[in-house]
Order: sequence, then structure tokens, then C-alpha cells
Amino acid sequence: MITMLLKDEDKRDLEKKGYRFAGKHRHAAAKVCHWTRKSLVDEGVCYKERFYGIESHRCLQMSPSIPFCHHKCMFCWRDVSITKTEWVEEYDEPKEIIEDCIENQRNLLCGFFGNPNVNMKKIKEAQDPRNAAISLAGEPMLYPEIGGLLEEFKRRDFTTFLVTNGMTPSKLEALETEPTQLYVSLDAPNENYYKDLCKPQIDNGWKLLNQSLDLLSSFNCRTVLRTTCVKGYNMIKPEGYAELIKRSDPDFVEIKAYMYVGNSRKRLELDNMPPFSEVKEFAESVAKLCGREVVDEAYESRVVLLS
Repeated sequence: MITMLLKDEDKRDLEKKGYRFAGKHRHAAAKVCHWTRKSLVDEGVCYKERFYGIESHRCLQMSPSIPFCHHKCMFCWRDVSITKTEWVEEYDEPKEIIEDCIENQRNLLCGFFGNPNVNMKKIKEAQDPRNAAISLAGEPMLYPEIGGLLEEFKRRDFTTFLVTNGMTPSKLEALETEPTQLYVSLDAPNENYYKDLCKPQIDNGWKLLNQSLDLLSSFNCRTVLRTTCVKGYNMIKPEGYAELIKRSDPDFVEIKAYMYVGNSRKRLELDNMPPFSEVKEFAESVAKLCGREVVDEAYESRVVLLS
């Protein structure tokens, strides 16, 4: 008997939003990124292509853990009402998930072959994605076979960008296959602001995050701290962020604006989305306090890169 992790109505709602499920148990899915679509018609690329060299049109945006997360972040564009914090159900194997996600992406992009504005070279290459952005929804580290997923992507010559909320330091430390790039979300300068904005569903979230931050320097892959700036909530106390950055010593820091999209519009207001000028000003103040420099920026995505 197959256990479905999402109710039929939740699955239908996500499919209307562009999600396509992989495997049999409804916990993994892919969704074509906005910037993948833009790149295919030569109207721009994701800031990750500019910053790190991955190709937007060959990026597979996916997650193995759609219904699972430790947080109910105010700024999350997903429906956080469906999230659970522990995985006790059955799950699909990495190979099945990856194969289904690739096939789903191909099906979602098939209409571009009839688009007169498409770059034909890119749409043909897009049939064979080369980077996995493991960040679509939920917390990937909660998937029981996250190490196997990374290993299977590596076997297929994918680069992998893994985004985690830092709530599972023991699993991070135990990873035998590292991603190409490891992101840890740092969305508050101290515990009080963390609880107010990230709405943790577990105890000791701030302590666990700090344990993950302390592990960053032990990784051989590229490491990045990512801060989502929510005006009126966490664009304060730059010295707090600076201290955490100095402690964890990542390769890069991304400071990015919250975007007023998806389900976050039920929790926040348009005014909570800061303009690029304010994001850059805040990033510069953090950089100065932790001895870093602004090395790049992407105005369209309202993101600033520190190194």
C-alpha cells in the first residue's frame, strides 16, 4: 500500500501553481523556474548564472521534501500549513525522483518548441538539465536519502545547489557526498528575531542553526549564507549578522530582498518588500562590519553578493 503524504486537494493546488510530482508518494516535485523561462527566450538569466556560472536554461528546480519543514517562515511563498517536521512515512528512492523530475521538466517546457521567440539551441539543451537547485519547497535535509540523492545527481554529472535551514547539523555533518554549493539560510541577527520571523515548529531552532553555521568551514564545497530581507522585520542589527558571518566564514553571503509573491501575501504586505537600494545599503553595512566586500549584484532580483 502506498501512503500519500499530501491530500488530493493540496496536490491539485500545487499542480495549479506549476508543481509536478515525482515518485509515488507525493513528497518530491519539480517546477520550472521563472528565470529558466526567461533564459529560453533570451530575456535574462538568474543571478546564480551571473554569480556562479550555472546555466539558467539547464537548471532543474526541485525538492525531495515538499510537505516537510521545521519552519513556517513569514516570507515563504509556499503554503506552510501543509508542512510537517518529522518524516515517518514511506519515501521514494533518489533515482526514481530524479528521473521523474527530469521528465516533468521536459513536459513543462515542451510548449517552448512552438514559441517563435525561443532560442532553439537553449531549448534543446534544456532537455538535458545539468544543475539541480534543491530548494523548491520544504527542507531537503529531512528527506531520509538526501545523501543518496546528492550521490545520484553527481553520478549523472549534475552540479547541485542545496539549500538548508540549518536545523539538522548532525545530518549535515554526516553527508558523505557534498553538494557543489551549500546554502544555509540566515534570516535573523539573534534568537528573538529568528522566532518572530521564521516561526520554528521545533525547540532549540536557534541553537541548531548556530551548530550548522559552525560546521560550514569544515565543508570542501562552496558555502553560502543567504539572508532574505523583510522590511520591518529583520533589516536591523547588522552587527548581529556580521558576527555570525565571521564565525561561520562562508565563501559568499547573499543578501536578497523578500519578494511579495505566492502565499507570503497572506502573511505580509507589499511594503515588506524592500527596494534594491535599501537591500544594497543594508548589505554594505553588514559587509563593513564583517570585513567583506560587495563583489556583485543583480538589480532585477534585488540581491547583493558579499565575498
